[in-house]
Formats: sequence, structure tokens, C-alpha cells
Amino acid sequence: MKNYLRLAGALSLLSLSACKKTDYLDVNAGDRLPLSANIRFVNARQQSAGIQFWTFTTKITTDALLPGAASPYLPTTYGNVQINFTEGNSATYKASRQFGNSASYSATGGPNGPVAGYYHTVFAAPASSNATKDTLILFYDDLSAPPAGKAKLRLVHLAYGVAPINVTLQQGSNSSTLYTAIPYGSAGGSNLQGAAYDSAPFTNVNAGTVSLVLRTGEGAAPLAVSQQALTNITLDAGVIYTLFIWSDNKGTIYASNIKARAN
Repeated sequence: MKNYLRLAGALSLLSLSACKKTDYLDVNAGDRLPLSANIRFVNARQQSAGIQFWTFTTKITTDALLPGAASPYLPTTYGNVQINFTEGNSATYKASRQFGNSASYSATGGPNGPVAGYYHTVFAAPASSNATKDTLILFYDDLSAPPAGKAKLRLVHLAYGVAPINVTLQQGSNSSTLYTAIPYGSAGGSNLQGAAYDSAPFTNVNAGTVSLVLRTGEGAAPLAVSQQALTNITLDAGVIYTLFIWSDNKGTIYASNIKARAN
């Protein structure tokens, strides 16, 4: 009788264990957490060499990015992540930064690294204190759709040595202030200026042809941007744009425009 009870108990436990395993395997794939974050990498350095981006020891980009260029969004590790970049054919990291290693926002760390299932942009740029050194800045990208007839726009100041900038939006005969006093290393509208992380929101603007005028102060002359890259920009409805200014080691200012379709 005792042997029978022991056998029955063992079978019951085996049955329960089998049920739990089956339930786990039956979970819908849509209910599981995403297995990667999405990051777009951008070269805003002064040096002319192309660069490759890495997470820990895994190279993520497939083509070297020249100054002003951006990769598509690429699946990457999420959470506490070390991001690095190399220059040319070198295997030596030019800069490394650990994202997700702190409980609060600061100049050296922040509360989150790349987030699973979300979109981000990481810039390589000169360090604010020394143009000969490099840094990495992570932006969180909200790719939700803008309202009907609108585009979403963000401007990032990465032109080394240029004072905080004011941005005026000109559209037809209308002119309005878009951002004021964007410091180096930040985006317009940011409340985390100069930090390693930036969650600056995009601004909704009317779709159509626009020009952006940049000044370093009220009444100052417009900044000279190479090839008038901020003049007569076409903004398509439903599209999200990140514009950034950067400079070479001779002080010439350039502008680049990278875009993403809304979800």
C-alpha cells in the first residue's frame, strides 16, 4: 500500500511538471519580450576617417561611416551595454562608453542603456572639453507618428567650439523660433543638456519646404553652414527627421539630415 501511494505521488508530481513545461512552450511568441534594441549610429567627429561601431566586442555596423553619415537602425544588445567605435581598419577603440550603469542621469552614466524593442540614436562626437578626444551620446527616439499633415523634427548641436544656438524656422512668409540656446552636445527641447543620455522630444512642424536659420545669440549673424544644407529642406508628412550640425577640424560647419518613417 505504501509503495502504491509513493508511486501515485511520483506520477502526480511528474504530471504537474509536464503540465508546467507544456504551458511554457505554449506561450505565444507575441507575448515574449523583444530580444534586441534598435540603434542608429552616427559619425559627427571632426576627423575624416570612417568609423565602425561595436557593442562590447561585437561589431554592429557593416560599413565604415564617414563624417555626417548614419547607419540604418540595427538590432543590438540592450540593458547595461558598452558601446565602442574604431577608426579606419584599426581594431583599437577610439572611445568607449558604458550605458545603463547608473541609477540617475549624469555626465558619466544614466538610468537605462538601450531599451529592448525601442529605437535609439548614438552619436560619436568630440568631447565637449577637448576636441582631440571623443565621446558617445545616446538619444532615445520616439518614432510614433506625427499628427496628420505634420512632420517631426529634432536638431542636435555637435559643431565643436560653437556657442549655444537659437534656431528659427522659416516656412513661406512665416518665421518662428523653434529652439533657443541649444548647448553643444544636446538637442533642442532637451532637459538633460550635456549628459551622456538625451530624451529630447521631436517637435511637430507643418510638412512642406522649410529653412532653418541658426544664430549664437539674439541679433547675431546667421551661422554659415556649408552648402546651405539647412535651406529649402523638404519635410514630408508622417516622416521623422533628425538634423545635426557638426564641424571639421578647420571650423567649417556642416549639417546632415537623417530620417525615419513613423511607426
